[in-house]
Amino acid sequence: MPQKENIFKKGNKSSLIAAIVNTIIAVIKGSAYFFTGNVAMFAETMHSLGDAANQFFVFIGSALSKKAPTDRYPNGFGRLVNLVLLGAVIIVGIMSYETIKEGYHHILHPVESTGLVINLSVLAAAVLLEAFVLYKAMKEVLHETHVEAKGLAIVGKSFSSLKRAKPATKLVFMEDLVATFGGIIAIIGILLSYFAGWHAAEGIASIIIGLMMFYVVGRVFLDNAKGALGEADDAFEAEIAKYIFQNPEIKDIQTLFAIKEGEDFHIEMKLEIDPSLTVAQADDIKDRIRGEILAMKGVTHVSIEFDEDDGIQTWDETFTPEHS
Repeated sequence: MPQKENIFKKGNKSSLIAAIVNTIIAVIKGSAYFFTGNVAMFAETMHSLGDAANQFFVFIGSALSKKAPTDRYPNGFGRLVNLVLLGAVIIVGIMSYETIKEGYHHILHPVESTGLVINLSVLAAAVLLEAFVLYKAMKEVLHETHVEAKGLAIVGKSFSSLKRAKPATKLVFMEDLVATFGGIIAIIGILLSYFAGWHAAEGIASIIIGLMMFYVVGRVFLDNAKGALGEADDAFEAEIAKYIFQNPEIKDIQTLFAIKEGEDFHIEMKLEIDPSLTVAQADDIKDRIRGEILAMKGVTHVSIEFDEDDGIQTWDETFTPEHS
């Protein structure tokens, strides 16, 4: 039992917070839909249920991915979070389909809903809660990507840094971004239906929310399919190469791969060194380089091979984060 507790303490905190908040929101929205029959509220209930289930899966997957390698799985469980997220998008896909289908049905057969005050109060509260979770996710993105920002700058910099954030944090960010705007769209649909008499507006709002959910499904699927296959990170490879060439004993880099294993990185490289170095000296250099790279955030494994310098430059030293 202690081992499980330690593992789950390492789970993605943003996804856990988002899962709890979205569960509460889903219950409140579901209750409002039960009493009012509002189709836009139905869409938002399905959306929050899908987000909550997704984010619980993400938290569990991100925690289990931190398990230490075993004899049976010597490469560890890093990619487990990608596989869990690929499964999680199925849930959101089903919710998206049901949301669009219900919206289409309402457009064909519009029905006036009741409970304006209840619906607007619930949706306004939900938007505020979703916006809070989105803000926390934005700060987590900046923390993971080592970007400093304060005030309104957090919003812009979180979008520009999102690509380099961990898979679980990216999912929370995108889902809560869609949820926040989805709530606003649902409010607009209800207002148009109630004050303008355009009852089909609620169905249109439901379809728009469903399509936004499908967008998240597509983005998450593509990102995590790459992760499950073991995508290399070019920018991180350039950063490591820049450090490697600060060691005068290293003459060239034959190969260098920074492979994403879930939320972590496995680094593999083959370096060319001065052939006059002794085995003991080469071992000292290897230990020093491995230690420095392991100290980089997110790196859990480093494999280094040496070969003697052939006098032919293979690696382009101009490819650095500043020049990329």
